[in-house]
Amino acid sequence: MKRSLLLCLSLMLAAAAHAKLPAPAPLSDEAKAKAAEAAARTAHSGKVEAYKLCRSMDKAAENHFKTAATMGKPVKSAQNAPACTDPGAFVYVPPKPVEAAEAHSPAATAVAPPSGTAPPAAPTPAK
Repeated sequence: MKRSLLLCLSLMLAAAAHAKLPAPAPLSDEAKAKAAEAAARTAHSGKVEAYKLCRSMDKAAENHFKTAATMGKPVKSAQNAPACTDPGAFVYVPPKPVEAAEAHSPAATAVAPPSGTAPPAAPTPAK
């Protein structure tokens, strides 16, 4: 009984505390740029780790083929295995802002009204 009462109380307190939290502040441009660079670094480190794993697997396979051949066991060659690709050094090129990327079309000079039809002519006054 005490456990259920404590559980109920703690859930109510947690809900009340959660309801009073302020909304998170929007990220600044600098924070967004840092987050993008961190994401790019993480992606690159994943590629580097995959490359290192590929190289170690190639080395292990080479050792296996060599020892199996000396023992007289038939081995199948892994000639159709894809080659390991080195991702190279990390280079981060920040993306251009939308304005610098010339995403906006240039303003054209107005030579006609915005609508295709002309407004109706004013009625002539009766004599």
